[in-house]
Amino acid sequence: QVQLVESGGGLVQAGGSLRLSCAASGRTFSNYAMGWFRQAPAKEREFVASISLSGSNTYYADSVKGRFTISRDNAKKTVYLQMNSLRPDDTAVYYCAAAWTYRYTSREQYEYWGQGTQVTVSS
Repeated sequence: QVQLVESGGGLVQAGGSLRLSCAASGRTFSNYAMGWFRQAPAKEREFVASISLSGSNTYYADSVKGRFTISRDNAKKTVYLQMNSLRPDDTAVYYCAAAWTYRYTSREQYEYWGQGTQVTVSS
């Protein structure tokens, strides 16, 4: 079992930045690849980014490539999502999740989930 708790969401103006954190507890954090998803109102939950067990490999959705950066600190059992150049369409609840490989982009492939943190980008 892995417990995940996100933090760092909030309200930001378009063009601004936020850094989300996801703290893990329970089973060995470094055994899992980690991902970030988001869900806007009335929309499906969508993949944002993922990172491998060691942090050496990452993968991004086209919509955030070049603006968002995923990273992890296995000693702190934390994964981060640095979000720059935010746009109103980035507004969503952001979730972190754990999986066996960073190549997974479907929510069904992720085993453990956090409760989410709200990100609101005003225009």
